[in-house]
This record gives sequence, structure tokens and C-alpha cells, in this order.
Amino acid sequence: MRLAALILAVLLSISVADAAPKRKVIIDDEGFQLMHLMLLGDPDVEVLGLTTVSGNVWANRATAMALKGLELTHRSDVPVVQGATYPLLNTEAQTDRWEALYGKLSWRGAWTKPAAGQAARDVPGPSSPVDRPGGNPTTKPADEIAANFLIRMVHKYPGEVTILATGPLTNLALAQRLDPSFAGLAKELVYMAGSLNPHQMLRGTVATEFARDYTNTPRREFNARFDPEAASIVSHAPWRRIVAVPVDPSAATQLSATLQARLAGSATPEVAKFITTLPTDWPLWDEIAAAVWLDPSIVTQRETLFIDYNTVFSAGYGDMLSWRAGDQPGLGEQPAEVIRAIDPARLEAMLTREIGRK
Repeated sequence: MRLAALILAVLLSISVADAAPKRKVIIDDEGFQLMHLMLLGDPDVEVLGLTTVSGNVWANRATAMALKGLELTHRSDVPVVQGATYPLLNTEAQTDRWEALYGKLSWRGAWTKPAAGQAARDVPGPSSPVDRPGGNPTTKPADEIAANFLIRMVHKYPGEVTILATGPLTNLALAQRLDPSFAGLAKELVYMAGSLNPHQMLRGTVATEFARDYTNTPRREFNARFDPEAASIVSHAPWRRIVAVPVDPSAATQLSATLQARLAGSATPEVAKFITTLPTDWPLWDEIAAAVWLDPSIVTQRETLFIDYNTVFSAGYGDMLSWRAGDQPGLGEQPAEVIRAIDPARLEAMLTREIGRK
């Protein structure tokens, strides 16, 4: 009887574990990358959708990348919802004026100028037809806009949805302005943006190039700089929990050729082919944000700070602002768990494990 009771208890515990709800997440980003592979393959994660936004590329190109990535991974069941094409206030002309006054930006994203010898018509615009190398996706985005999708999902699953944002925060700011209850209905916000005081930790051409940028402008980071007003609105919204991943921990990471080969070797042939097309030696910015959400024990240094972003058209436009409790202006800034450092070896092991599931 004791043995039967033990077996019954084990079976019940297995049944309860099997019935445990998956962690719900919406990924708000500018395309498709290793981070998406990590989350799409995890059996404990339910990706409710991919929302796209302009940043590194225009939103329509980001949407095509997301659709193609889902086709590649046989996950076209996940909706792709296109979001904001333009920042709330920032413009290309304003960026040109800023550079004339304060110096060149290291990266302009979708506003990148034609390279030497390249015709202006060869640089994609916000409504240029998408013609991806390797073919365009055959699936279509959802017939909805990202801000409305975000609002609809947090109302459908109140207190359950994590918003993982790794591009400019325009879609989230629009959602908050459309529905003031949006942020409070989400479970949490985990985002990659901002910079505190990163230091070069790796050697190599790419690492040195990035270090040159943040050594001189330690508070500047592209996602926030592309749409500072959105970053500020999101930072003041009443989220239940905010986890901010600035540039700082990424200085200890890179997609080395060795890591790239290891990831490709653990993946299916289709996914492996995609991985080998990614540029090597770049920091793993967004993958850190996904990893911190999947397993917070990867964090080795964190700090609670009140965060905002500079919206004054000045040399510091878009810079991250931070205060310890009691020092903040008191204008609605929200406390955030700021990730200062992670364990790079554990990040690489997690990447290999999660991508190996696909």
C-alpha cells in the first residue's frame, strides 16, 4: 500500500508539472535573431506574437525578417504584427541637425546614409519594396497594428504577459498612450536599451569599435537614441516590474566564430544555415535580455535604479538617466532592476541548449 501511495504521489506530481502554464511573452523587436530561436524552442515558453518596429531597419523589413524566421523554424503559428514606422518625434532631418551640432552618431539605423559610391536610391526607405536575399516570406503579417495587439493581449491575459522589448520602445509608448492600463496589466517589462558606464572587456576589431563609442558617450545607446520620447514614456509607465538591460553586460559577450560553429552544430540544418549568415564578433545584446528572463540566476550584478531618458534636444538627447532611491526627480520615474553584469559562459551554454531544441 505504501508503494502504491508513493507511485500515486509521483504520478500526481508529474501531472501537476505537465499542467503548469507556460510563461507568456511578446517579443517586440526589429527582425529575427538568435534571441528568437532561444524563446521559440523553449518548451516552457509561449510566444504570443512578434511585434516589429523601425530601428536598425524599417518596420516593413523587420516584419519580413520575422516572418521568414518563423517559416525557417516552422513556427508560422506565431503571429507577426507590424508596428510603428517612425519614432514619436525624432526624425531623419532632426538627426542630421543634431549631428551638425554635436558630432556624428556611430549608428543611425534605418536612417543610415548611402555608403561611398552607393546611390541614394539603393538605400531602402520606409515604404521601399522588400526584396530579401534568399527570398521573401510567403506568409503575411497579422491584420492589426502592434500597439493594439499588445493592448489586446494584456487584457486577454492580465498579469501573465511579459513584454520583451529589444528595439526602440515606440510600440510600447503608443500602447500606453492609447490605453493607460496597458503597463499595469502586463506581468513585467524586460527591455534592452540604455547605457550606464560600460568598459571594454574583450579584444578584437568589433569590440574596440564599440568601446570607442561608449568610452566617449557612456550614456548613449541606439534603441533609446532612435526614439527618446518613447523610452521616457515607457520608463514612467506603471509596470508591475521592470528589468532593464543596458549595454554594460554585453561588453563581455560576442558571437565568436567558435560559438557560431557550436550553435550551428546543435541546430537543424535550416537553422544552422541561418546562424552561419550572422556576422561574428558582435555583442549579444538582445540574447542577454532573453537569457535574463529565462534564467535570472545568470545575473552576477544588478542594481535597483530609477530610470528615465533625456528628451531635451541637446548633446545628451536620448541618453539614459538614472538615480538611486530618494535622488530621483519624483516626476513618475519607475524603479527598474538594472542588469550590470552576467556570466558569459552560462549565456553561451544557454544559447547552445535553447537553440539545440530547434
